[in-house]
Amino acid sequence: MADLVFIRTFFVLLLAGAAYYLRPFALESWPAATVGALLGIAVVAFEVRLKQVSLRRLIGAAAGSVLGIFGAFLIALVIDRALPGQTTTAPFLQLLVLLLMTYVGLIVGASKGDMLNLAAFGGVFGSEKTSKQSFKILDTSVIIDGRIADIAETGFLDGVIVIPQFVLRELQLVADSGDSMKRNRGRRGLDILQRIQKMQQLNVQLLEDDFPNVKEVDLKLIELAKLYDCKIVTNDFNLNKVAQLHGVEVLNINELANALKPVVLPGEVMRVFILKEGKEYNQGVAYLDDGTMVVVDHAKRMISKTIDITVTSVLQTTAGKMIFGRFDEKHHGVFDKHHASDRPERPSRESASPAAAAPPTA
Repeated sequence: MADLVFIRTFFVLLLAGAAYYLRPFALESWPAATVGALLGIAVVAFEVRLKQVSLRRLIGAAAGSVLGIFGAFLIALVIDRALPGQTTTAPFLQLLVLLLMTYVGLIVGASKGDMLNLAAFGGVFGSEKTSKQSFKILDTSVIIDGRIADIAETGFLDGVIVIPQFVLRELQLVADSGDSMKRNRGRRGLDILQRIQKMQQLNVQLLEDDFPNVKEVDLKLIELAKLYDCKIVTNDFNLNKVAQLHGVEVLNINELANALKPVVLPGEVMRVFILKEGKEYNQGVAYLDDGTMVVVDHAKRMISKTIDITVTSVLQTTAGKMIFGRFDEKHHGVFDKHHASDRPERPSRESASPAAAAPPTA
């Protein structure tokens, strides 16, 4: 890093010294040196910014600018023929066309450079195989939710994680809200974002692209995903549906959480803690560690106790999974809330051996 700073400083001083002795634009020595130093600083700033651009964008920008210059040259020939003898208008129009075509070619080439498949060229370009589909845009709700950081730590998120600037602005507005609840949610989101940025295995990028004509952040996310053909990571149900209508792929962490819930089948025996009374007669309600609701028949009087139940059915709803079970005191044990883990399981009558069940002989 120190060597790079030395080289940049030397370049600025060299350009300033050259301007001091050569005095371009008929300037005096010291004003010329100042202009040379400012040009050197501008070149260094451009070089620092250029390092953040991907190879595909650089190739696209170079190709676009070359095509723009070539097109400007052809148009300049037409202007020279159309305005013969002009000493001011024709050169101005030719310079204007040159700048315009070069600028447009540079910008359009850079924006379309992500579509290049460098792996098809092989050689030194074959190593850059990251496709646009590996880009994932985080929305505000999934950052505030916080589970995305835990998922990222497990290594299940690959590619580039994109944080749009307008999402960051919305997060800052929530963090500065006068409502204490919103303020805490916004600050939690900023903490989660810092945690994600510190993960070495992730490539997190802030994207400056914005859509001033679009007011809602959700629609901006959709337009951004359509522009770069990437995926949106969210837990917002409405955004999920609207994005699908626009043909944008969505990674919903709520769907991921539902998919990771344990699979139970009717007839299986499971142990649950009855927390409260159910809506129907003589029902009890329990919850698994992942939040899945378990509705148990004949368990109303077992509230605040841990019992074994038999699963009768499993219902998948839009809100998640619900498990229905039945408690039979004759076949399943009842465990005290505090000592359930310390008590050994007693064998049921069906599992008891005949020898243990037979009366002792004389």
